Amino acid sequence: MPSKPYLPHDKLLDLLLDVVCVVDKDGRFLSVSAASERVFGFRPEEMVGRVAFDMMHPDDRAVSRTLVERINLGEPSQDHENRYFHKDGHVVHIMWSAQWLETEQVRVGVARDITRRKCAEAKQAALYAISEVAHSVGDLQTLYKRVHEVISQVLPGENFSVALYDATHEQLSFPYYVDQFEAPPSPMPLGSGALVAEVIRSGEALLLTPETAERLLAKIGAVVGTRAVDWLSVPLISGSNTIGALVLQNYSGVVRYNEQDKVLLQFVSSQVAAAIERKRTHSRLEFLAQYDQLTELPNRALFLDRLRSSLQRAQRDSLRLAVLYLDMDNFKHINDTFGHTTGDLLLREVAQRLKQCVRESDTVGRLGGDEFAVVLDNICRQEDATLVAEKIIVTLSAPYLLEGNTLISAPSLGIAIYPEHGQSDLHMVQHADEAMYVAKRSGGKRYVVVDKPVKE
Repeated sequence: MPSKPYLPHDKLLDLLLDVVCVVDKDGRFLSVSAASERVFGFRPEEMVGRVAFDMMHPDDRAVSRTLVERINLGEPSQDHENRYFHKDGHVVHIMWSAQWLETEQVRVGVARDITRRKCAEAKQAALYAISEVAHSVGDLQTLYKRVHEVISQVLPGENFSVALYDATHEQLSFPYYVDQFEAPPSPMPLGSGALVAEVIRSGEALLLTPETAERLLAKIGAVVGTRAVDWLSVPLISGSNTIGALVLQNYSGVVRYNEQDKVLLQFVSSQVAAAIERKRTHSRLEFLAQYDQLTELPNRALFLDRLRSSLQRAQRDSLRLAVLYLDMDNFKHINDTFGHTTGDLLLREVAQRLKQCVRESDTVGRLGGDEFAVVLDNICRQEDATLVAEKIIVTLSAPYLLEGNTLISAPSLGIAIYPEHGQSDLHMVQHADEAMYVAKRSGGKRYVVVDKPVKE
């Protein structure tokens, strides 16, 4: 039985999934197989006459020219890679095998599309990078910026934002917001109608495309910027709580977000949420270590640290400062009569009134019990401190309305001035404390300045 005739060589080439092409010495396509339309988006007749370097990604041209020169000198290449622009504008990754034919003065190449493999490798590298960044970066702004940089390597990520939700105040804020058209929005309530608010409210990822946007927006009653072609957001979830969302917006219309991109962004969000929670936990621990939990004033350790810093500045710049030490008269009686809850409320109110009596640059601390201290930075004369002391006495002596009870308490204050009354933090506090007890023994509701220079 006669055998079937073979297909012509050009027909066989057209059946290959890889592109077989012939170019001249300058890289101009002379012949291209049918796979060119699948790989590059151009039919063979559209590619013939084009110069390969014009279709190539600009960042790859110099290296490719150097390689082509070696191929033209008789050194075949089996697996070099570069990037080309597809007809629709997106980037395709190509692996080439090429050889120069001296007699014909042409270069024959076989192009394999490895875009999927390169994208998978890039995404895997991005996942590792984000995981590393999330565990190593302490500052959240730096974390958001690095995450944005990494995402932009694998997704259309020019427009990226982080939204955080404050459940206590039911408010959304945007600590990181990069958008080529829109300015960062102001904080807004969760019920603002913004699309990201719906993601946070539902705790579900949301992908919008031009084909689905109108239907989905009408269904959930939310709004999104009118310029966005594609919109992708995933929630930031910590434990059982949604603490915010990551948002990507794409305006190009060339490359679209898809379900795989949503899965990738969900992994990113889990890393970012964990990093945010670690930072918040660290901040809470730092706060607990340095601040009094009841009044939220600096505790003794932080107060002394700030006093040391103030003394160093005063010594360096020949400035003066004052330490005011005070406690509340009759506090023990109030505590015993009305209970510790009322006593705690009184201390909180004292703390708030104290802060209103001094400048933002001054430090108010609770040193324990009903004892408080103030550092007045950069004063000109002793009278500056006594004027503040008088203001404190008037303010703290006003009646306290707590849990239906009107309570009366007043402060006794001691004042120490640097450099006359001490050179170190401990001596300044000690001398102001001693002066405070003089004021208390004298009947209270008054201040006493250390009465003479102190030698340390």
